[in-house]
Amino acid sequence: MRLGKQTWEFKQPVYIHSTGTAVGPLEGEGPLGTSFDKIFDNLYCDEENWELAERALMEEAVRLCLAKVNRKPSDVDIMLAGDLLNQIVTSNYAARQLGIPFLGMFSACATVMQSVAVASIFINGHYVENALVAVSSHHSTAERQFRYPTEFGGQKPETATYTVTGSGAVLLSNQPNAIRVTHATLGQVVDMGVANPLDMGSAMAPAAAKTLLTHFKETQREPSYYDLIVTGDLSRVGSSILRKLVEDEGIKLRNNYEDCGVMIYHQEQPVFAGGSGAGCPAIVTFGYLMKEMERGIIKRLLVVATGALLSPLMMQQKETIPCIAHAVSFELEERD
Repeated sequence: MRLGKQTWEFKQPVYIHSTGTAVGPLEGEGPLGTSFDKIFDNLYCDEENWELAERALMEEAVRLCLAKVNRKPSDVDIMLAGDLLNQIVTSNYAARQLGIPFLGMFSACATVMQSVAVASIFINGHYVENALVAVSSHHSTAERQFRYPTEFGGQKPETATYTVTGSGAVLLSNQPNAIRVTHATLGQVVDMGVANPLDMGSAMAPAAAKTLLTHFKETQREPSYYDLIVTGDLSRVGSSILRKLVEDEGIKLRNNYEDCGVMIYHQEQPVFAGGSGAGCPAIVTFGYLMKEMERGIIKRLLVVATGALLSPLMMQQKETIPCIAHAVSFELEERD
């Protein structure tokens, strides 16, 4: 059922059936480390190069997700996956191994909630019974593609963020389970003229604010409806801007708002303004937050994944950074 222009309410139930997470060493040392299923002790993830390492992260997250519910790839109706590398090669090659009907997805760091939203539409519409979503990023593959090779040793400002090394996978199903996907609000591309790729929090905050305000308007909900609202990777810089932007529209985010990029690392870790990357909201949501929902600590959760839709080529051509945010709400089913 469509609410307004951008929000869908899933009247036919869509449930979280299983999750899997695999992360790098720095993420494992962070405050959420015990929430992740697999922690690799090196950035190479026991592979020969970083690109193979990122592929290993996604394949491991998917393997763990399916193993928890004793499913094989052949039991999955469709796979939706994405990453940050050119032509989403991590997802393509992982899908090659799995042999599942595949849709490649991309909204930069907002890819995870875009994928959950589209997968939920498939299930809600009775097109499939289940769907697998997987998203990844890797610090060193992102550095090599978007900025400088790590060997360059370039200095960065405090507004910069640190790309998360990790992959999160989730199996969605029409079979009843504890956590349900209830709504999805798809964002619009917003470009406020920010051209600095080392300040993506400032670039993405307006897109996050627009999607968040749209979600509240079209669902007729207040922020207090949710036990927790999280953004994907605005960092300490962007999350403070988001608070001000929505407050200017008459809505105050109180203690029930956090940012995955802030949550994932200790402040004293060498991550500048916090974490970023497609894997950031994926591992925080499918690792820590889903466990908190299973424990009943969080009963209503809104995840607003944020993405900066930049490319090195466009930055070289002096373009500004278009951004997007997609929101998905999760609720703990009431049990008698």
